[in-house]
Amino acid sequence: MAVSPSATRADRADDVLVLARLSAKRGAVRAILDWLTRRTGGLAVLAGSDGSVLAAPGGTPDPAASPSAASAATAAVELHRRGAPSAVLGGDGAHPVHLVALGPGPGADTDGAAGDAAGVVYLAVVRPDDPRCGVLLADASRTLALCWRLEEAERARRRVESAEVHSREAVLHLLMVGSVPAAQRIAGALRPALPAVAQVYVIECPSSRRHEIAVRIDRTARGRAWIVPCPVRPHHLIALVPSEEDPGPRDRDPGPDRLDRLIARDVPECRVGVSAEVALRDTPAGYEQAFHALAVARDAPERCASFGGHTDVTVLAGPEGRTWADELLGPCLRYAPTRRADPGPRELLDTLGSWLSFGGAASRHLKIHRNTLAARVRHLDGLLGLDVSRRLASQSAAWLALRLHTAPWTAGAVDAATVDRAATLDALLATPAAEIWARTQLRPLEQARVTAGQETVRAWLQADARLPATASALGISLPGARKRLAKAEDALGRSLLRAPSAKYELWLAMRALGTL
Repeated sequence: MAVSPSATRADRADDVLVLARLSAKRGAVRAILDWLTRRTGGLAVLAGSDGSVLAAPGGTPDPAASPSAASAATAAVELHRRGAPSAVLGGDGAHPVHLVALGPGPGADTDGAAGDAAGVVYLAVVRPDDPRCGVLLADASRTLALCWRLEEAERARRRVESAEVHSREAVLHLLMVGSVPAAQRIAGALRPALPAVAQVYVIECPSSRRHEIAVRIDRTARGRAWIVPCPVRPHHLIALVPSEEDPGPRDRDPGPDRLDRLIARDVPECRVGVSAEVALRDTPAGYEQAFHALAVARDAPERCASFGGHTDVTVLAGPEGRTWADELLGPCLRYAPTRRADPGPRELLDTLGSWLSFGGAASRHLKIHRNTLAARVRHLDGLLGLDVSRRLASQSAAWLALRLHTAPWTAGAVDAATVDRAATLDALLATPAAEIWARTQLRPLEQARVTAGQETVRAWLQADARLPATASALGISLPGARKRLAKAEDALGRSLLRAPSAKYELWLAMRALGTL
């Protein structure tokens, strides 16, 4: 029975309306291919002129292994060779394939030349049951071409965005390991430029909204903040903010227009920790300061806090301290790898610093497998003659040595006898400068009069910063020990239970005062 022209026109109008509705959906290309597969009774795919299957209906398990999809890909290659925009290929025992060219494929020139190496994208339907398939494909190809280009543009945008994120992570990593010139060279291709003097902000926010919140923070900072998603913690953002962004001196009561307060006001989900002003080469110290401030900001009504200004341990970076640090790190600095693939001295020092800062999460920071990280830490144990993998005393010594080794100091006349006397950690911590520094570290805990604060912190340090052993030594429950340490965090204004922790500084301070 013949179909009337009016019925044909009505069916075609219905098909066009369906295509219009599907084009507005998320994943429109796949939705349209699903509908075409059901509508025609064949398999609808997108194939490239290079023989690749670019898209298939959602229910296709493996498009590349499907015989029908393979037929469509082969037909697309043949049609491209002929230079025709559409055709029906097959027959004589082969499955008929209806094809319509959508336009240039990914990476093709804007003129869409058929001979472009990137190829042309074809809509192909294999073995259709509908005799009017040609008209339907002609209508669908127009809508599908637009949807395909939109999805390709979105994929390209994501690739560019991912490349920028990884570039910014690389800049942050270089700053954290002290390679400032290299970081500045890479940052020169991005915006904004790295500030010479900055404050480091660590912003805690929902991980699913990091990108959105980063955009809002960038707008709040008027485009001058260098914002990087933290590669270690998925719910953190790190920002380097030029010091002039923060109006008013640091020793004055912060005004309502300070940037950290603006962030907390505009993005209520955020908690913000802010470092003191640091030079670009001191970004690692600024990050630790901001992380400690974040521990205070979590419980602060304003949801933001600035670093309390504890004296930095680099006050010990005189000739004696530098000599001790170089002696302790010497085996690592002089290490020559036996194989080309083995890490050299610079990589080992970077691994040591990352391990001390982030523990097991250092694998994400260094972009290496956790087994590789464990092997490197064991190697460091053997090289340094320490137990940095487990013992807090060894970790604290290595942490101090890294700080003193990289700290700037002015060379002058050095008394060799004095250096010899200060060639041990205990001798270095027995100096007047070390005693002053140690008392400064512990004074907030004394002044806060936290119940059993110093006793709890001491027991925690003696237990290698392990909570179960701390609770056992104090004869209290595990939640009780955690609660006491949380109060000590508030008193000190430092992070204890989350890395990077102030445990190394506290261990060294108590050791210098003879209480540990």
